[in-house]
Amino acid sequence: MTSRLVLMNAASLRLAVGRMAHEIAEHHSGSSRIILLGVQTGGIHLATRLSVELESLLSLPVPAGQIDVSLHRDDLSQRPAPTLHPTNLPGDLNGAIVILTDDVLFSGRTIRAALDAMNDYGRPEAVQLAVLIDRKGHRQLPIQPDYAARRLDTRPTQRVDVRWVEDGGDDCVYLEKP
Repeated sequence: MTSRLVLMNAASLRLAVGRMAHEIAEHHSGSSRIILLGVQTGGIHLATRLSVELESLLSLPVPAGQIDVSLHRDDLSQRPAPTLHPTNLPGDLNGAIVILTDDVLFSGRTIRAALDAMNDYGRPEAVQLAVLIDRKGHRQLPIQPDYAARRLDTRPTQRVDVRWVEDGGDDCVYLEKP
């Protein structure tokens, strides 16, 4: 039987995104070209919400797009054929500060795939990582977030499930324990 614990409800999720946006704005107050790229599929809604917050804080456009990492994963031979999702870049990545966003950071392999995919489209000035949940202690690659709403110690058998209203969810983050 699986038990489910609410880690963040709608109000705390909204506050967390706002705090992340403020932190990003503090680090990039003089930057003129910031692009948010949500990793398909978990990071898209985080990128969109951060974009809205950052545009308000910085008083300049902060476009959000999405990047598909399916064909850049290092486990393609171990999985069924991947479902491809659209990549939608909101502008030229060359010379921009790109902030990759994802809902949950676990092993780091998805982010590595995102970095590989991004190289197909240009050479940013800098790349940073913003995640809603950082599951500490499970990295298989030397990848760490620059911005994280929450850092959790979890067991590998546990699952963190982010449910966004935009996907028909309830704007909650759950920890599922087997």
